[in-house]
Amino acid sequence: MIGRDLLRRWSREPRSIAITPRVAARSHVGKVREINEDRFLVRSDQGLWAVADGMGGLAGGSEAAEAAIAELAATTDHGEPVTEKAILAAFDRTNRKIRGDLGDKEARSGTTIVTAWLEGTRLTVFWIGDSRVYLIRRGSARCLTHDHSVVQDLIDAGEITLAEAARHPFAHLVTRALGAAQNVKADKVTIDLAVGDRLLLCSDGISRSLDTEEAAGSDASLTLLADTLLDSALRRDGSDNATLVAIEILAGSPPGPDAAPATVPAAS
Repeated sequence: MIGRDLLRRWSREPRSIAITPRVAARSHVGKVREINEDRFLVRSDQGLWAVADGMGGLAGGSEAAEAAIAELAATTDHGEPVTEKAILAAFDRTNRKIRGDLGDKEARSGTTIVTAWLEGTRLTVFWIGDSRVYLIRRGSARCLTHDHSVVQDLIDAGEITLAEAARHPFAHLVTRALGAAQNVKADKVTIDLAVGDRLLLCSDGISRSLDTEEAAGSDASLTLLADTLLDSALRRDGSDNATLVAIEILAGSPPGPDAAPATVPAAS
């Protein structure tokens, strides 16, 4: 994951230039699952993007992910600027909703969530679970998030290697998720963005088989990059739903309102 010295250096990037994001989002049910439990949010006019990976089977996981995205989208409904307080409140409302309205399902549902919020050139990432955000800058890719998962805890403790983690029987088990506990804490990281940066928000159906060097070295358009990453995930694995939101930072004024919030899978 991202080192502290590198994070501090990246956080000192110039903040005076106006930037605008370009976005490409993709979602696919995969080659094994019958239901796509992933959801994503694109609200570039508010500098807000998210990916949620639902868990629980049947309709439970998709409803949990839908609830998380709907609560985040609601923070942009009244034209007021998005705030950290509003994002965290949306997480809390989602957690209560899942444990109340959805918790009586045969299998308790839940969802991971990763959210990127852009204010000026300052990006703050909030996450719960193992959905990730990668930053691609100057031909190098770094993961900005740190998984809340069983295998990540084992890696941190030095009990398994990264190679062993990919094959571990508990590779799909998360240690934090919306709906999993009475109180759920999100982690966050904040950096400054620069023109030319690319961000990848993704569910583990993408990150599990992501070649970061390949993604960082690509000079393809953002649309082609999103298509290529999804195709690669399906070809290399495909055992899970696969969702990504790719963002490219360009010079220019902030965008006007999106035609509509993107909150559902783009493909099945």
